Amino acid sequence: MDAAVLDRRTRTHDECVPPDLADRLLALGHADVVRAQAVAEDGDWFCARAWARWLAGRGRSEEALEVLAPYVGTGWWTAAAEAARLLEEAGLGEEALDLVRPFARGGERLALRHLALSLARCGRGEEAHALLVPHVADWLLAEALVEAGAGLGRDEEIATLLEARIVTGRPCVRCGSAECAGRDPEPFNAVALLAAVRERQGRTDEAVEALRTYGALVVDNRDPLAELLIRHDRVDELRAHAAGEDREEAARHLAELLEARGDVEGAIEVYRRQAEYDSWHAPTLLARLLARHGRGAEAVEVVRAMNSAEDWIVDLLCELLAAEGRAGEGLAHLDALEAREAWEPWELFRLRARLLAACGRLDEAVEEARASSGSGGPYAAEEMARLLADAGRPEEAVAFLDADRPEHRRTLGLLLVERGRAEEAVALLRAPRSTTPPPEPGPGAADHGGCPPF
Repeated sequence: MDAAVLDRRTRTHDECVPPDLADRLLALGHADVVRAQAVAEDGDWFCARAWARWLAGRGRSEEALEVLAPYVGTGWWTAAAEAARLLEEAGLGEEALDLVRPFARGGERLALRHLALSLARCGRGEEAHALLVPHVADWLLAEALVEAGAGLGRDEEIATLLEARIVTGRPCVRCGSAECAGRDPEPFNAVALLAAVRERQGRTDEAVEALRTYGALVVDNRDPLAELLIRHDRVDELRAHAAGEDREEAARHLAELLEARGDVEGAIEVYRRQAEYDSWHAPTLLARLLARHGRGAEAVEVVRAMNSAEDWIVDLLCELLAAEGRAGEGLAHLDALEAREAWEPWELFRLRARLLAACGRLDEAVEEARASSGSGGPYAAEEMARLLADAGRPEEAVAFLDADRPEHRRTLGLLLVERGRAEEAVALLRAPRSTTPPPEPGPGAADHGGCPPF
């Protein structure tokens, strides 16, 4: 085994059994297949991890660690992290720490984070604190510092460290103004972490003030101030925070809160107000809200009013029309887009096939796919295979896919597993990629190399 090869396969899910399929194989009773790949000389990491977890879950931790040992022996951190987790779960905390320490000393920041949090869980929070303090400028390790500091009595010290990172005196990188100094902290999450510490201290007003004064970046659709206000049921303040331009995520948090409390009309109104500033996301969120509550016809009109040829909006419109039993209107809409040459052939094919299936015209979609001779791009066959499988025609779905095309392998592998052909699926997924250049794209795929847009 080679650490670099393992890492590449893990990141790309290439020449390996994907993690969800490894779990599925175990669920379907193919433990022998998973084990064989886990212990193979050129081992499959996701099979090894799934098999080790299966063993550990049955109290066979020693066997689980033996499975992981060759992978850990390559010096690959991902394998060491999994083995350390199993050791800790088995009550062997010291052995887990000993495994992680060399990686942390070697500069692996994920290992340093893992080591510190493991120490904190073992009741050695002071050691964790000492390890992390020098790295407070690193967002990941600063986050770990706050987590590991719970119950240590060092919250004020941690807050002081974070405040020093916020008020840096550097000009704002966005506007260049010295007056904005402190609004571009390092690490980027320093403000949110400071607020978390203040909240933990029971000083909620100070947490809110910190987020309002310095601002906190909205990351991964999470607005720290909105979430804080929700946790403390400060709904009026949340309404004020969500009002205005550039408050899309705060508005979404407010609408979701109102919907969860049964105030659907209030949630609708939030999105309608936000649409005055955000003419893209707010209307689509409103449409999905309406559809969830049995008001699909209104949802369709909201999306129609956007009058957009953007792929994700047309996709939503077709989805809503199909759910309303109006797939024919969706087909007409796609025909109009095709006449305007507003879309790539791949996207038109994908949505047209789905709408034909929704109309009960799957055979027509299949014939169109066969007649297109590849104009839908190399992913067209994959789309048809999914539709056929969903319609209970798995053998036809398998026949539609080409085992020599790398982009088909994952879908084909899953279909083969579901048909009881586990060994064939694993052999396909683990086969090295061909070094032969890929075929030329079809005539309608010039701009994107035959691949669907991102």
